[in-house]
Amino acid sequence: MDKLWAPWRSKYIYLRTNKKCIFCGNKDSKSKTKHILRRSKYSFSMLNLYPYNNGHVMVAPYRHVKLLELLSAAELADLMKLVIRTKTDLDKKLKPHGYNIGINIGRVAGAGFAGHLHIHVVPRWAGDVNFMPIIGSTKVVSESLEAMHKLLKG
Repeated sequence: MDKLWAPWRSKYIYLRTNKKCIFCGNKDSKSKTKHILRRSKYSFSMLNLYPYNNGHVMVAPYRHVKLLELLSAAELADLMKLVIRTKTDLDKKLKPHGYNIGINIGRVAGAGFAGHLHIHVVPRWAGDVNFMPIIGSTKVVSESLEAMHKLLKG
């Protein structure tokens, strides 16, 4: 198996081994995370540090819950409104051809942080899957997080 050296993932590994929730540190506007895009009354959106594609955003409630049914009606409505706002923002700035929008509930379903519900909003373009993931087992993301944050936040 070929190996891709990716030292920037060490932060993710450290967070995972220390069981820190990447979402709970962002409950107020004074949080130090620089990749926050929007805040609403009960939710916030942030760029995914390890994106599947340019503009991969996660939308999460402030409250640490693992299941949709644990959200109040107000929290659920706010969360979905922010997902829609996120998609609208991405439409304007990136003009994707489509989206994958989804929730992984439970570790076996692929949830990296199973204890804190979050919704992935992943922009897609025709032809965005090329030979790299198929032959090289490597995904190419063409923009840095800083450039993407500047574009989407501005």
